[in-house]
Amino acid sequence: MASDKWQEMLQFYDDLVAECPRFERKGKTMPYTSANGYMFSLLNKDAELGIRFSSEVQNAYIESIPTTLYKSYGAIMHGYVLIPETLRKEPKKLVGMLNESYEYVMTLPPK
Repeated sequence: MASDKWQEMLQFYDDLVAECPRFERKGKTMPYTSANGYMFSLLNKDAELGIRFSSEVQNAYIESIPTTLYKSYGAIMHGYVLIPETLRKEPKKLVGMLNESYEYVMTLPPK
């Protein structure tokens, strides 16, 4: 059974994705978004949200937010930025970041 914190974060994630009509949330036990054959956001078992960006954008967010690389199941997810709890107060910014991530993966060669 998922914790209350995880359920709350899942609802928050679902609400963010619902604001983005070009893609939808997938996965039951590991919620994620994907496009063009690439995952570009996911919610891990620790109720942490990670969003994928190009190296340049990732580094800029790590410095400006500030945050770190995202970890899921103990592994560093290269290309993903950990979305800190403080950004939950800025859902419009997070919707923009999700859309930016979607646009990034759409520039990659299809898988």
